[in-house]
Amino acid sequence: MVDSRAIKRVDKYLYEIDASFREDMRVPARLYADAELLEHALGDASVDQLVNTATLPGVVKYVLAMPDIHQGYGFPIGGVVATQLPDGIISPGGVGYDINCGVRLLGTHILEEEIRPYLDELATAIYNYCPSGVGKGGEIKLKSGELDRVLEEGSRWAKARGFATDEDLERTEVGGCLEGADAAAVSAKAKERGHDQVGTLGAGNHFIEVDVVRDIYDEEAAQRYGLFVGQIAVQIHCGSRGLGHQVCTDYVQRFQQTVQKYGIRLPDRELVCAPLNSPDGQAYLAAMKAAANYAFANRQVLAHHVRRAFVEALSGKVRNPHVFQVYDVGHNMAKIEQHEVDGKRITLCVHRKGATRAFGPYHPDIPSVYRDVGQPVLVPGSMGTASWVLRGTEEAMRQTFGSTCHGAGRSMSRTQAKKKVWGGELREQLEGQGIRVRAGSMSGLAEEAPSAYKDVDRVVEVMHGSGIATKVARLVPIAIIKG
Repeated sequence: MVDSRAIKRVDKYLYEIDASFREDMRVPARLYADAELLEHALGDASVDQLVNTATLPGVVKYVLAMPDIHQGYGFPIGGVVATQLPDGIISPGGVGYDINCGVRLLGTHILEEEIRPYLDELATAIYNYCPSGVGKGGEIKLKSGELDRVLEEGSRWAKARGFATDEDLERTEVGGCLEGADAAAVSAKAKERGHDQVGTLGAGNHFIEVDVVRDIYDEEAAQRYGLFVGQIAVQIHCGSRGLGHQVCTDYVQRFQQTVQKYGIRLPDRELVCAPLNSPDGQAYLAAMKAAANYAFANRQVLAHHVRRAFVEALSGKVRNPHVFQVYDVGHNMAKIEQHEVDGKRITLCVHRKGATRAFGPYHPDIPSVYRDVGQPVLVPGSMGTASWVLRGTEEAMRQTFGSTCHGAGRSMSRTQAKKKVWGGELREQLEGQGIRVRAGSMSGLAEEAPSAYKDVDRVVEVMHGSGIATKVARLVPIAIIKG
């Protein structure tokens, strides 16, 4: 266990565990936090997991934890680990089971007061159009050939099917398609789990929210992103469903033998990995990209369904029911990127697990419409609390491989939450606050109670105060759709 005495404060919101803490550490471990969030992190095994990642072959500079860090599989959730090509490793645990779980933010031209009389109808329409729940399938049933297209084309497939516009793809990370995805690297079992889940929400912490933009902190960036006070917006938070989970399961099992084949010694078997330039590493990378493309397509079809719901519930009742895309960004991926390390530009495999991209101004991967202000960063809060839009900065590129936090971060397990919270009572509380709730499971609602999470405003303040991702807008929910 990491003793707090081994953690040194480097800056106001930055702490470090030196590489000398353990003989097998190759680089230091850094944590972004304030005193209270650091204490939270030390309450589970997440800091120990972070230290373990510092032992991985090919790791460079330091491993990082965002302020929403909590315990995960092998790698902590909220961890960022970069390994150098060609010999550095890639690890399924550094991506997670929900590959390319991410957030899509949609904007509207509708004001809060316009929508309030029709909020019940809108919430019900979204719930009906967007199937949710464990294992739930949707109206799109894909045969093997078309599923392979989804895996290799992502949002481009959705556009070909009429579910997306050119603007949607432009305002999606990597245009909604990771090149190099290979459907053949995805198992038949994974494909079977995913053949009917495109356009579905799933369960757990996944949600669709109708939000109101309550506060603006950066007028220039907000204007560029199309955000204004009183505006109705929609967040979609989901990933690659059962297909992505199976891809992770398959390669975790496969890599148990891979680490032995390459003589990789690990402090935790959950860190199983492969050299990126090995056939095993390349196979996982291609399968992960395929699952990520599936997630991009999934969120795109859900956005299409949300648009249908707005038209159905609001046509003739508000001035303009049109819904446009602000941005879509993932927070469970390993990406091949170039970053500066010790004054040299090198190619890295950046694992972001429960951490999201936060590229600064003028990065070529940012859509041209946002390029001079920086990438929109989407940070959803816990259910019933605030969410944030931030913008990426040059400090993120310098300090964190262009990465930042992805949400509030759990402070108690789902099992603990269900023991302490009754879903029906929570629903009454939320409805009492004027928040409409559409949920298929009261136990699922209890798992995601606000009390089970850290304070997202506090988490964001750490990132803002560090200059990693700065505040643009604060959103609050008025309707929540969950499995």
